[in-house]
Amino acid sequence: MGQKILLTSKEVNIILHRLACQLIEKHLDFSNTVLVGIQPRGTFLADRLKQLLEQDYRVPEVTVGYLDITFFRDDFRRTDKPLEASITQIDFLVDNKHVVFVDDVLYTGRSIRSALTAIQSFGRAAGIELLVLIDRRFSRHLPIQPDYRGRQVDSIGGEKVKVAWKEQDGEDGVYLITN
Repeated sequence: MGQKILLTSKEVNIILHRLACQLIEKHLDFSNTVLVGIQPRGTFLADRLKQLLEQDYRVPEVTVGYLDITFFRDDFRRTDKPLEASITQIDFLVDNKHVVFVDDVLYTGRSIRSALTAIQSFGRAAGIELLVLIDRRFSRHLPIQPDYRGRQVDSIGGEKVKVAWKEQDGEDGVYLITN
Protein backbone atom coordinates (compact mmCIF):
# COMPACT_ATOMS: atom_id res chain seq x y z
CA MET A 1 0.00 0.00 0.00
CA GLY A 2 1.51 3.32 -1.10
CA GLN A 3 0.91 6.85 0.07
CA LYS A 4 1.47 10.08 -1.84
CA ILE A 5 1.16 13.52 -0.26
CA LEU A 6 -1.34 15.72 -2.09
CA LEU A 7 -1.31 18.71 0.28
CA THR A 8 1.17 19.68 2.98
CA SER A 9 0.22 21.45 6.18
CA LYS A 10 1.20 24.80 4.64
CA GLU A 11 -0.92 24.15 1.54
CA VAL A 12 -3.91 23.13 3.69
CA ASN A 13 -3.56 26.40 5.63
CA ILE A 14 -3.46 28.46 2.42
CA ILE A 15 -6.56 26.69 1.11
CA LEU A 16 -8.42 27.24 4.39
CA HIS A 17 -7.73 30.97 4.17
CA ARG A 18 -8.93 31.04 0.55
CA LEU A 19 -12.13 29.19 1.47
CA ALA A 20 -12.74 31.59 4.39
CA CYS A 21 -12.34 34.57 2.05
CA GLN A 22 -14.76 33.04 -0.46
CA LEU A 23 -17.32 32.56 2.31
CA ILE A 24 -16.93 36.18 3.38
CA GLU A 25 -17.40 37.39 -0.21
CA LYS A 26 -20.72 35.57 -0.39
CA HIS A 27 -22.05 35.86 3.20
CA LEU A 28 -20.41 39.06 4.53
CA ASP A 29 -21.15 39.17 8.29
CA PHE A 30 -22.70 35.68 8.65
CA SER A 31 -25.72 37.12 10.47
CA ASN A 32 -28.00 34.84 8.45
CA THR A 33 -25.55 32.04 7.65
CA VAL A 34 -24.63 28.88 9.57
CA LEU A 35 -21.87 26.34 8.99
CA VAL A 36 -22.86 22.70 9.44
CA GLY A 37 -19.99 20.22 9.66
CA ILE A 38 -20.92 16.76 8.50
CA GLN A 39 -19.89 14.17 11.09
CA PRO A 40 -17.38 12.88 11.65
CA ARG A 41 -14.57 14.60 9.72
CA GLY A 42 -16.33 17.68 8.36
CA THR A 43 -16.47 19.00 11.91
CA PHE A 44 -12.71 19.64 11.98
CA LEU A 45 -12.97 21.73 8.82
CA ALA A 46 -16.02 23.62 10.11
CA ASP A 47 -14.29 24.42 13.41
CA ARG A 48 -11.14 25.55 11.62
CA LEU A 49 -13.14 27.83 9.31
CA LYS A 50 -15.02 29.32 12.27
CA GLN A 51 -11.71 30.04 14.00
CA LEU A 52 -10.24 31.69 10.89
CA LEU A 53 -13.35 33.74 10.19
CA GLU A 54 -13.62 35.05 13.75
CA GLN A 55 -9.95 35.52 14.61
CA ASP A 56 -8.20 36.38 11.35
CA TYR A 57 -11.04 38.06 9.46
CA ARG A 58 -12.96 39.57 12.41
CA VAL A 59 -16.36 38.13 11.52
CA PRO A 60 -18.32 38.84 14.74
CA GLU A 61 -19.92 35.46 15.42
CA VAL A 62 -20.09 32.38 13.22
CA THR A 63 -22.69 29.78 14.15
CA VAL A 64 -21.49 26.19 13.72
CA GLY A 65 -23.33 22.91 14.16
CA TYR A 66 -22.49 19.25 13.60
CA LEU A 67 -24.79 16.91 11.69
CA ASP A 68 -24.73 13.12 11.98
CA ILE A 69 -26.04 11.44 8.84
CA THR A 70 -25.53 7.79 9.83
CA PHE A 71 -29.18 6.75 9.82
CA PHE A 72 -30.08 8.87 6.79
CA ARG A 73 -27.63 7.05 4.51
CA ASP A 74 -29.10 4.81 1.82
CA ASP A 75 -26.57 2.08 2.62
CA PHE A 76 -26.75 1.96 6.42
CA ARG A 77 -28.54 -1.40 6.46
CA ARG A 78 -26.10 -2.99 4.01
CA THR A 79 -23.20 -3.56 6.34
CA ASP A 80 -22.43 -6.37 8.73
CA LYS A 81 -20.40 -4.23 11.11
CA PRO A 82 -22.22 -2.28 13.82
CA LEU A 83 -22.83 1.36 13.02
CA GLU A 84 -21.16 4.00 15.11
CA ALA A 85 -23.24 7.13 15.05
CA SER A 86 -21.80 10.50 15.94
CA ILE A 87 -23.61 13.21 17.85
CA THR A 88 -25.69 15.82 16.10
CA GLN A 89 -25.07 19.15 17.77
CA ILE A 90 -27.35 21.74 16.24
CA ASP A 91 -28.88 24.01 18.86
CA PHE A 92 -30.49 26.39 16.37
CA LEU A 93 -33.18 26.31 13.73
CA VAL A 94 -32.18 26.66 10.11
CA ASP A 95 -35.47 28.34 9.12
CA ASN A 96 -34.69 31.08 6.58
CA LYS A 97 -30.93 30.68 7.20
CA HIS A 98 -28.27 30.08 4.61
CA VAL A 99 -26.72 26.73 5.46
CA VAL A 100 -23.22 25.83 4.32
CA PHE A 101 -22.54 22.10 4.59
CA VAL A 102 -18.87 21.50 5.35
CA ASP A 103 -17.13 18.18 4.66
CA ASP A 104 -13.57 17.07 4.12
CA VAL A 105 -13.99 14.96 0.95
CA LEU A 106 -16.75 14.91 -1.66
CA TYR A 107 -16.72 11.47 -3.25
CA THR A 108 -19.94 9.82 -4.47
CA GLY A 109 -22.30 12.52 -3.20
CA ARG A 110 -24.29 10.10 -1.06
CA SER A 111 -23.25 11.72 2.23
CA ILE A 112 -24.47 15.09 0.99
CA ARG A 113 -27.77 13.59 -0.14
CA SER A 114 -28.14 12.16 3.36
CA ALA A 115 -27.29 15.53 4.91
CA LEU A 116 -29.97 17.21 2.78
CA THR A 117 -32.53 14.82 4.24
CA ALA A 118 -31.23 15.08 7.82
CA ILE A 119 -31.15 18.90 7.94
CA GLN A 120 -34.89 19.09 7.28
CA SER A 121 -35.44 18.14 10.93
CA PHE A 122 -34.11 21.57 11.88
CA GLY A 123 -36.32 23.70 9.65
CA ARG A 124 -36.51 24.95 6.09
CA ALA A 125 -33.29 26.64 5.01
CA ALA A 126 -33.31 29.68 2.75
CA GLY A 127 -30.55 27.99 0.77
CA ILE A 128 -27.94 25.27 1.11
CA GLU A 129 -24.39 25.37 -0.20
CA LEU A 130 -21.55 22.86 -0.05
CA LEU A 131 -17.94 23.50 0.94
CA VAL A 132 -15.37 20.69 0.69
CA LEU A 133 -11.64 20.55 1.13
CA ILE A 134 -11.20 17.81 -1.51
CA ASP A 135 -13.44 17.19 -4.53
CA ARG A 136 -12.94 13.74 -6.07
CA ARG A 137 -14.70 14.81 -9.23
CA PHE A 138 -14.73 11.61 -11.31
CA SER A 139 -16.46 9.40 -8.79
CA ARG A 140 -19.89 10.96 -8.36
CA HIS A 141 -22.96 8.72 -8.17
CA LEU A 142 -25.34 11.66 -7.73
CA PRO A 143 -25.51 15.08 -9.44
CA ILE A 144 -23.96 16.98 -6.52
CA GLN A 145 -21.21 19.58 -6.95
CA PRO A 146 -19.51 21.80 -4.36
CA ASP A 147 -20.00 25.57 -4.27
CA TYR A 148 -16.59 25.96 -2.62
CA ARG A 149 -13.73 23.52 -3.10
CA GLY A 150 -10.21 23.48 -1.80
CA ARG A 151 -8.67 21.17 -4.37
CA GLN A 152 -9.88 18.80 -7.08
CA VAL A 153 -8.32 15.36 -7.05
CA ASP A 154 -8.54 12.87 -9.86
CA SER A 155 -8.25 9.36 -8.51
CA ILE A 156 -9.04 5.95 -9.89
CA GLY A 157 -10.47 2.67 -8.71
CA GLY A 158 -9.08 1.57 -5.37
CA GLU A 159 -7.33 4.83 -4.51
CA LYS A 160 -8.48 6.64 -1.39
CA VAL A 161 -8.02 10.21 -0.23
CA LYS A 162 -7.18 10.64 3.45
CA VAL A 163 -7.39 14.03 5.13
CA ALA A 164 -5.35 14.34 8.31
CA TRP A 165 -6.27 17.03 10.86
CA LYS A 166 -3.85 18.04 13.59
CA GLU A 167 -6.69 17.97 16.13
CA GLN A 168 -7.12 14.23 15.59
CA ASP A 169 -4.13 12.97 13.62
CA GLY A 170 -1.37 15.24 14.96
CA GLU A 171 -0.76 16.95 11.62
CA ASP A 172 -2.57 18.60 8.73
CA GLY A 173 -2.20 16.97 5.33
CA VAL A 174 -3.98 15.24 2.49
CA TYR A 175 -2.76 11.90 1.16
CA LEU A 176 -3.59 9.66 -1.79
CA ILE A 177 -3.55 6.05 -0.62
CA THR A 178 -3.07 3.32 -3.22
CA ASN A 179 -3.59 -0.40 -2.71
